[in-house]
Amino acid sequence: MKKVCVILGCVLTVTSMVMCRKANTAALDDDSRFDPRLSGGAATFFDISSSSFGAPIPGLDQHDERIHELGDGLFDQSFVAAPAPRFGGLGPIFNNVSCANCHHNDGFGQPSFGQLGSSLLMRISIPGTDENGGPNPAPGFGGQLQNVGLFGVHPEVTVNLSYTEQVYVYPDGTTARLHVPTYDLVDPYIPLPAGYMTSPRLGPPVFGLGLLENIPETTILSFADPMDANGDGITGHANYVYNPLTKQNELGRFGMKANTSTLQVQVATAFQQDMGLTSYVQPKKSAWGQEQMRYVSDTTSTDLADTALDAVTFYIRTLAVPARRNVTDPQVKRGEMLFKQINCAGCHRPTMYTGVNVNLPTLSNQRIHPYTDMLVHDMGDGLADNRPDHLASGKEWKTRALWGMGMFERTNGTPYYLHDGRARTIQEAILWHGGEAQRSKDQFANLPKSDRDAVVAFLQSL
Repeated sequence: MKKVCVILGCVLTVTSMVMCRKANTAALDDDSRFDPRLSGGAATFFDISSSSFGAPIPGLDQHDERIHELGDGLFDQSFVAAPAPRFGGLGPIFNNVSCANCHHNDGFGQPSFGQLGSSLLMRISIPGTDENGGPNPAPGFGGQLQNVGLFGVHPEVTVNLSYTEQVYVYPDGTTARLHVPTYDLVDPYIPLPAGYMTSPRLGPPVFGLGLLENIPETTILSFADPMDANGDGITGHANYVYNPLTKQNELGRFGMKANTSTLQVQVATAFQQDMGLTSYVQPKKSAWGQEQMRYVSDTTSTDLADTALDAVTFYIRTLAVPARRNVTDPQVKRGEMLFKQINCAGCHRPTMYTGVNVNLPTLSNQRIHPYTDMLVHDMGDGLADNRPDHLASGKEWKTRALWGMGMFERTNGTPYYLHDGRARTIQEAILWHGGEAQRSKDQFANLPKSDRDAVVAFLQSL
C-alpha cells in the first residue's frame, strides 16, 4: 500500500514527502492562499453576539452533540453541599460554585474575590518543590487559597484587592494609566507559613482549547530558542509537568504557566481546587489533611461521576473559535504588518497546524491562528509573581493565545487582560510587557499614535 502525506489538502506519494513539507512551510509565509477569517480552521464559528465563544465545533455527530450539550449544562450548573442527591459535594471550602461563574460566557470573568461572579483565585506555595517537581504546597493551605466556605466553615483566608495608578508617558508625550494591583491576605484560619509565595490567576477563556491540545509536541518544541540563536532577545522554553493520571511528566499546555498537560487534568483540577469537587482524576478534597475535612461525611467516594467529568472535558474540547472580523480594513492590515515588524509574532505566532485526530475531524490537521507559541517566557519584573511552577520561573508566563480577544467586550462586558486582569485595555496589556518582550514593547511605544492605534485595531480584529 502506498504511504501518503496529507498536508494542506494535498496527497503525495512517499517519495514526495520532502516537497510536501516544503509546501507546508511555504504556506505559513503565504497567507494569501487562505481565508484570514478562519482562526480555527474548520473549527471556526461565525458569530458576533455575546455567545460567540460558546458554539460547538462543526461536524459533531448526534452522539457527540449530546455529550457536548450535557457538558454545557454541567459547566453552567451551580453545585451545592452534600448530601444533595444531584450536584452535591461542594466544598467544604471553595472559590466558586460553578464553572460559568469564573468563565463568563466561556470567556473571561471579573477580577475580584469573594463574590458570586468573581473569577480571581490565588495560588500559594512555599520554597522548594513537591515530590513531582511542582510547587511545594503551603502547610495547612495546599496549593490554592479557598476564600469561601460552606455555612459554619471558616474559609482558609480572605483576599483583599486594591489598585494604585501608574502613569506611563509615551515618547511622543501622550500618557496611559496602568492599574497596579496589591493583594492582602487577612483572617487566615491558621497562621500563614513563613516565606509563602502567592500568584493571582484570572479565569481564562475556554474556547479553542481542543485545537491547542492537538498541536504536536514537536511543533511546540520547534519554537523554543533557549540560547537565543537568532538574537531577537526571545528565549522561550517548554514547561514539563506531572500528570496525576498517567503518573508521568508531560508537556505543559494549559494554565497561565503551562502547568497542566491535558484538558482532562485541567478540568478535574479546577473542579477539585475551585469547588472542592473530587473525581477519578483528582480523588482528594482540596482541604485534604486540614481541619475543615471534619465537615465532610464521605471521604471514600468521589463527588463527580466519571461521565460528568468526561462530558465537561468534551464540552471544552469541542468549543469552536470565533472568526476574525474586518480583515480587509486598511488600518487592520497595517496593524498586522506592524505587529510582525516589531516582532510581537516572535512569541504570539500567528499560524500553526494541529495533528491528526481521527475521532474529531474538525480538530484534525487544521491550519489555525491562535497567536501563541505555547511556551513560557520571562515577562519581566512588572508581571512577575516570583512563584516557580515546575520549569517555569517566577518571572515566566505562557504566551497567551490572542484569538477572540476582539470579542471580549461583547461577550464579557468590560474586558480584562493579563494573568490577573489588571489591564483594562489592549494598550495597557502591551505596556505591561517586559523581559523578553521589552524590545517589542519599546518599539510599540515609539510608534506614532496612528500606528499604535493600528496595532490595537488589528488585535481587536482577532
